[in-house]
Amino acid sequence: MHMIDAKELSAADAYRLLVGIVVPRPIAWITTLDGEGRANAAPFSCYTFVCNRPPMLAINFGRRGGTFKDTTRNVRERGDFVVNVVTEELIAPMHQSSSEYPPEVSEPDLLGIELAASRLVGPPRIAASPIALECKLDRILELGELRNDLVIGEVIAFHLAEEIFANGRVDMRGFRPLARLGGPYYARLGEIITMPSVGNPGPDATPEKTSRPPS
Repeated sequence: MHMIDAKELSAADAYRLLVGIVVPRPIAWITTLDGEGRANAAPFSCYTFVCNRPPMLAINFGRRGGTFKDTTRNVRERGDFVVNVVTEELIAPMHQSSSEYPPEVSEPDLLGIELAASRLVGPPRIAASPIALECKLDRILELGELRNDLVIGEVIAFHLAEEIFANGRVDMRGFRPLARLGGPYYARLGEIITMPSVGNPGPDATPEKTSRPPS
């Protein structure tokens, strides 16, 4: 077993380790508007949900050379954004939008990404995404020596395509989200495994009585 003292790692070295360890990660393809009303689209894979009432998401935005990325600046200035879910079919335009374009460049315009109007926020949705979450900014927490921005947004509207939504749930077999790995790698879901609910073992449960998966 190889042991690494975290204090000896540079920020870049720690990043390379973390993105290879914390996998697979969902991709938040975030659309925002800048001060001139131009649409920006950029993917972020360090995100998750953190609350269900109200529904809230958290996304980690790193900084570029100590300055805000376009998405971070737009969220700070306007206070709203849209998280568009990336499926397997959207890998090419999503990946292209990750390039470091100048602030005045609109990735949707440049890459021909079709947009659709949101209902409750200013930024548009990505039309081809089967799931889009309209969010308003709740708070931003600055973390670490490099002052990463942990952006927490409240989801105020859900958009879900009819073909993957039924009975209040997302159809996991019809939904084909793309996953982010470390380096240049992405992944598909592959085989979906179904396990029965374990439930509550009760007050009399002991390690000998509770069921364990085979070794």
